[in-house]
Amino acid sequence: MGVAEYAIVSVRDQWGVLHDGEIKGEYATKEAAFETAAAAASLAIRQGHEVRLTVPAREAGESALGH
Repeated sequence: MGVAEYAIVSVRDQWGVLHDGEIKGEYATKEAAFETAAAAASLAIRQGHEVRLTVPAREAGESALGH
């Protein structure tokens, strides 16, 4: 099986999930984007894929959930 990679990325003033070279969805918080990516990652695990999920650290002035 292949590798399923998910990355939480900033999209203007929101968050998205980068997967297969495309940003999927726009979420108000980093946590909401993570929860969506985690659900997709869970399915990928059941299908036998290696999974990588990354979330950026909080930047100066950013709230715990992002923005």
